[in-house]
Amino acid sequence: MTYDIVIIGGGPAGMMAAARASERGARVLVLEKNESLGKKLLATGHGRCNLSNVFADDKNVMPAYGVNYKFLFSVFDQFGVEKTLDFFHGLGLKTKVEDNGRIFPESDRALDVRLVLAEYLKKNNVTILFGSKVKSVIGKKNKIEKIVLEDGKEIVAKNYIIATGGKSYPGTGSTGDAYEWLAGLGHKIIAPRPALTSVIVKEKFVKDLEGTSLKDVGISIFQNKKKIISRIGDLLFTADGLSGPVIIDLSRQIGALLSESVFVKIDLFPAVMTDVLEKKIQNDFHNSNNKMFKNYLAGLVSPKLVPSIIKLSGIFENKLINSISKEERKRLVLLLKEFCFTVSGLGGFEKAMVTAGGVDIKEVDPKTMRSRLYNNLFLAGEVLDLDGPSGGYNLQICWSTGYVAGENAVKSVS
Repeated sequence: MTYDIVIIGGGPAGMMAAARASERGARVLVLEKNESLGKKLLATGHGRCNLSNVFADDKNVMPAYGVNYKFLFSVFDQFGVEKTLDFFHGLGLKTKVEDNGRIFPESDRALDVRLVLAEYLKKNNVTILFGSKVKSVIGKKNKIEKIVLEDGKEIVAKNYIIATGGKSYPGTGSTGDAYEWLAGLGHKIIAPRPALTSVIVKEKFVKDLEGTSLKDVGISIFQNKKKIISRIGDLLFTADGLSGPVIIDLSRQIGALLSESVFVKIDLFPAVMTDVLEKKIQNDFHNSNNKMFKNYLAGLVSPKLVPSIIKLSGIFENKLINSISKEERKRLVLLLKEFCFTVSGLGGFEKAMVTAGGVDIKEVDPKTMRSRLYNNLFLAGEVLDLDGPSGGYNLQICWSTGYVAGENAVKSVS
């Protein structure tokens, strides 16, 4: 059978591209290396599928996508959050909105999102070849000629869409294969790096804090003694560093700074000014009734933090707080406001939710998702140098770019 459009990748962007192209009447083939569609989709939102965010296409919020955010203006104008929800609701999927604008299926099951998409593709006669690993994409001049599978089979179509994802969660099949194909075709690839991941630090004592979670702490990122960015949110200590929602979101900016030393400073009392905190502690020390330092700390911070704070403050744990010196007190206050860690790197692609980097968007038309190098090639999803914060923003990129790619690949055929 001759196909109008061949899509490489059956993830969110690929499925949406296939959905739009097929409902427009195109004969569509999806090549999926796994034995099922949307394997990575099932892992999103801890299995609940945070499929979008009510603020994802808000132009006041869009700078959160980073330096390439303006590329998304046209994409979201064509298929933004509202149209995405209309699409899923039309397939019978009920949704709900939770804190910070995050949108989930009402059932809390990512499987249901995949199910309605798979059923829609079946209804529209989309052909899916599972276990199909692509060896190469062959192009000549400004046109893709064919796709060669690892088993030697050649696939020819009028138009091609690459929606293979990035390198995050490689166990789901996202192993960055397309970067090599596209580089071979002359596309510029911005070096892929993990994004929305944990942060690894140099301080070995962080191992003692593993599993400790802190709510609503201040996080500031410093480089060359300059504060780069700060946030307030929930943090989790891991065996080798820091994680939790606030760290995962900041990991994108941290990753971009790693050519030089980067420091993370944790403010355990972000709502209290330094002088106010010092005055409180001074009063506590003055009014104490022979309380030992370690016991006082246990009532001030998370008990798991106490041993580390004692060691870093240099104050003897059994010292009575009413005998602590002014210098020791000031050292303690500074520690509570700037609990500092030195970044050594980011969690690898195995832990990263998304990939930063990818195909240079300067080589892609944002109005059509068409390659500027090849007239019959379209690109969508995480393979592009586009990524956003956690909370449904990255899946919205997939839905939107996939839709626009599918729509315009059909127009090109006709």
